[in-house]
Amino acid sequence: MAEQAKILFAEAEENNLDDNVNDERFARWYTCSLCEQDYHGVVACALGWACWKTYLGRPEADWPRQSAMTQLGHGLSHADHYADALTVKEAELSMRRRLGQPNGVILAVQGNIAITYLKLGRLDEALRMRRDMYSESLKLFGEEHSITLLAALNYGSSLNQLDRFKEAKSLFRKAVPVARRVLGENHNTTFNSRMIYARSLFRDPSATLDDLREAVTTLEETERTARRVLGGAHPATAAHEGALRKARAALRARETPSETS
Repeated sequence: MAEQAKILFAEAEENNLDDNVNDERFARWYTCSLCEQDYHGVVACALGWACWKTYLGRPEADWPRQSAMTQLGHGLSHADHYADALTVKEAELSMRRRLGQPNGVILAVQGNIAITYLKLGRLDEALRMRRDMYSESLKLFGEEHSITLLAALNYGSSLNQLDRFKEAKSLFRKAVPVARRVLGENHNTTFNSRMIYARSLFRDPSATLDDLREAVTTLEETERTARRVLGGAHPATAAHEGALRKARAALRARETPSETS
């Protein structure tokens, strides 16, 4: 797969093909040409290393080299090498700032760093970064932009992980309707935002019976969407399935009258 990706992209460069073709060819480093889904796990890690080794010798301002650093960071994360991934991602952020790259690019790299903070258990640092990213995205792009909606998803996820359910629910009740309208039901940001919102509903100790029912209904819908869009074997689909099981268990526990002695 690495050799195929290398050859396809080299052909595009040699023939001076347009940017869309270059992007499509480079995507072979991280996306399957058959199912069009991103690689994950050790496959993503191996391809990330191969991509970085292929373009490492190029100038820093050369975009394939920059993208290769991104793929290396992603690949290390997929293989659970989070400390190494953080080192790569922080170096990438420094490089992109040094090159004066657009705000949207900088925000994307910061988002990857925040994810790595989470994997390393640095939850408060992740929350602060994601809060700042959401605020910056609102200011730069407005509430309907895909970058802002993704930032809302990530910020809400961090709030949820720190059990700040009231804030998470308030955020998602504003962002989810916008995502459904602007991005559509099948977009990753939309159904993942709905999943995290549902988690904030059923995990909240003060959840009402209606909250639990809403969580189950929402997760039944997002699980079906994830299965249809990503396939049953994808890790994200498993995350939706797991959340649905927990929501159903919480609802059953509330609906089942406790036994009296």
